[in-house]
Amino acid sequence: MTEDSSIEVAAMRPLSLLRLRTLTRLRWFAVSGQSLVCLFVVLVLHFELPLVPLGLAIGVAALVNLVAQRDPPAKVLSPRELVAHLVFDSVQIGTVLALTGGIHNPFSVWLILAPMLAAFALEARLAWLVIGVEVSVLTGIALWHEPMPGNTGSPTLHTFGTWAALLLGTGFTAIYARQVAISQTRLSTALETTQAVLAREERLTAVGGLAAAAAHELGTPLGTILVTAREMEHDLPEGPLKEDALLLVSQAQRCQRILTRLSDVGVVDDARHAELTLEEMLREAAKPFLEPASPKVEFAFDPDSRQAPPERLHRVPAVIYAMRTLIENAVKFADSRVRITAGWTEERLRVIIEDDGPGFPADVLSRLGEPFPRHDATRSFLGRKGLGLGFFIAQTLLERTGASLSYGNGRRLPGAWVEIDWPISKLLIVSETKILPEKEPTS
Repeated sequence: MTEDSSIEVAAMRPLSLLRLRTLTRLRWFAVSGQSLVCLFVVLVLHFELPLVPLGLAIGVAALVNLVAQRDPPAKVLSPRELVAHLVFDSVQIGTVLALTGGIHNPFSVWLILAPMLAAFALEARLAWLVIGVEVSVLTGIALWHEPMPGNTGSPTLHTFGTWAALLLGTGFTAIYARQVAISQTRLSTALETTQAVLAREERLTAVGGLAAAAAHELGTPLGTILVTAREMEHDLPEGPLKEDALLLVSQAQRCQRILTRLSDVGVVDDARHAELTLEEMLREAAKPFLEPASPKVEFAFDPDSRQAPPERLHRVPAVIYAMRTLIENAVKFADSRVRITAGWTEERLRVIIEDDGPGFPADVLSRLGEPFPRHDATRSFLGRKGLGLGFFIAQTLLERTGASLSYGNGRRLPGAWVEIDWPISKLLIVSETKILPEKEPTS
């Protein structure tokens, strides 16, 4: 892997900690809290509220959450998606506050949540964008708002509301900060493991290249030794010298067999071997599982494509290791078949790995891609180590090469499937045409 490659893993942006599940849970908490407080104010305190606009504001938040939950809960939000969610939440909470007293409402303290998340999970430019929206919302509800419900000048009621809002805010902030600390610890451990795995794969690739290079360099002198030994064995009369020549021939042949095996260990790390075809990449990833005793591994290439498959792809150890992990998971749970399908267009490259096993359990799908899923069923399903770390490592490595992953059950085969989708420019080696400088005219 070259330093200037667009798919260099070390140069990629670190993985975000904030997942879709975090925001949907926060929004459900806000929706339920807003609904309960409104019902309490109307039914218990008998204060008047503009229930129709409040119901619309709360209903829109619930609808947005239902739409968002169509994606996997473990999905890592992109910066733009996170900004959109935080801006929506700021405007929605600001609308509810504007209808219930504006900044005089003790629950206006909850407006600090969006800037806190933005400062934690976004780069400075996008974080300031969210903070700017929050300042605008605060200014708007300070200038325009409906009167505070039950605003009769009762200090006791206002004190109680302020106490309740601060108590809930303090408890929520402490719980959230604790969850973030736990997530950071888990993710840091998982990423350290990922880096160690990738470093190991690169070392193995380098060792394999050295072995193949040594086999290539030693092949010629060893061939000369073998030819000379055979000539000696042919010309010498029966006796000890002829037996020595025969021994020399047999040992030279043995060395040739050893060098042949060494040449199969790795690939020479030069420009000619740093590339491979799509079929070679898939077969190298699946190589440990092509034994007859394993479930049958089938390869299929897009029959509907009108263009030839890409011939010159970067050989990236991270990609091969990640796909090998996903194939291993499919082989582990397949009944008899694993199918690896490749499709391509001018812009995209798609690889689908599927099996005919039992598929992902429903509770596994909700946590697939997390470094340390907590549910017992997930632990028993995802492997003997029981941490789901292999899938997380594979997903992290692939996403850092520009790929996106999706997964589910029951595609062409009845079991689980994982689809990897790249912009083909991330893997394709573009031919470079070198233009020779024009010769200066001679006098």
